[in-house]
Amino acid sequence: MLGMDRRVVVLALARMADAVANSFLIIVLPLYIASGELAVPTVEGATVAGYPLTTELLIGVALSLFGFLNSSLQPFTGRLSDRTGRRKVLILFGLAVLAVTSVAYALVDGYWALVVIRAIQGLGGAFVIPTTIALVDDLAQGDDERGGNFGVFNAFRLLGFGFGPIVAGSVVRAGPYRVAGAELSGFDAAFGVAVVGALVSFALVSLLIEEPDVATSDAGDDLSVSIRADAAGRLLDPVFVLGIGTFFMAVSIALYATLQEPVNARLDQGARWFGVQFAAVVIANVVLQGPIGWLSDRIGRKPLIVGGLVVLAPSVLAQGLVTTSWSMLFVRALHGVAVAMVFAPALAAAGDIAAEGQSGTTLSVLTMAFGFGTAVGPLASGVLFGYGFVAPFAFGAVLAVAALALVVTQVEETLETAAGETAVPGDD
Repeated sequence: MLGMDRRVVVLALARMADAVANSFLIIVLPLYIASGELAVPTVEGATVAGYPLTTELLIGVALSLFGFLNSSLQPFTGRLSDRTGRRKVLILFGLAVLAVTSVAYALVDGYWALVVIRAIQGLGGAFVIPTTIALVDDLAQGDDERGGNFGVFNAFRLLGFGFGPIVAGSVVRAGPYRVAGAELSGFDAAFGVAVVGALVSFALVSLLIEEPDVATSDAGDDLSVSIRADAAGRLLDPVFVLGIGTFFMAVSIALYATLQEPVNARLDQGARWFGVQFAAVVIANVVLQGPIGWLSDRIGRKPLIVGGLVVLAPSVLAQGLVTTSWSMLFVRALHGVAVAMVFAPALAAAGDIAAEGQSGTTLSVLTMAFGFGTAVGPLASGVLFGYGFVAPFAFGAVLAVAALALVVTQVEETLETAAGETAVPGDD
């Protein structure tokens, strides 16, 4: 991969292994909660703030908690990595937390204990996500390579995230297993895969990554996100807008995770079909992230982000309308194309804007937004499902349209042209 630091590829492989572990849990935890093997609060006739307490809502809470906690802490861990320049140590600490908590899932027997473990995992994720993205940005050799670096990194990471759901349901169903004379349930085996993924990632980072010499940030303690823009003619800060767009995009991705049983019943399909459909968004990203990142280094970030948001709204809405497994697979793949067009170019644009030594702080706005989106999505779909199958997907489509309007009006092109001027599509 021309122009790419070997360490970016190693980081991508490490995140791929970790992503396999996390995506296993996204599929396995809903099955575990609904399986009867875990003591779950009674939901029949119960309500929360006027909403019916359903199994889908309990699943949404468990899945969302990871995203809420790790996203809330990312500005702090991103700033810590800027101040110390010790990205690698923070990544390793987070991976160790993820490995230990994955073991703990097999040891609990109640829903609330599982929720506590999920919360601790959120802490581990907060140390891994923004620091890894910042390290990739550190390793980029210039603005004309940043999009390609992020594209390849995201492609490998998402390959792991897409592979997990395809096999997770099969691992659970194939149990119990006989291991060294002991019986291991399908769920225990799945949690074991999550542990192995985190440990492989830990080993790759520990043995093969050497941190570059980067300037440490002496910025103050203010961790607030700039909202108002300094440039004339713009109301909002471009990094804030990119964060909002990333948040809305992530919500649209995560809406699907909570609805495994309703989707399977509506389409008359099994868990394997759902895993393939869930993974279709990710697989499209794996194929397209690298080329789109490279393309954003040539034609600019904004045209691709805008194009992706144009495709995002109808592809999300269609998921609430289709009635066959194959049509769901098609619109999920189209959804993945839209996400690929937005994600790497948005990260590259934020990296273009970041001041020297502050990539962890700046990029944490987008990683925090993505984490909050993946947290809100399952919770929103669990609540909105009570208003009809299409309601969660209509909500996601509305968010995509809002993101499109914000990016078109508030974000300028950040990639510098060969002439040394900033290209702003549409400007004369």
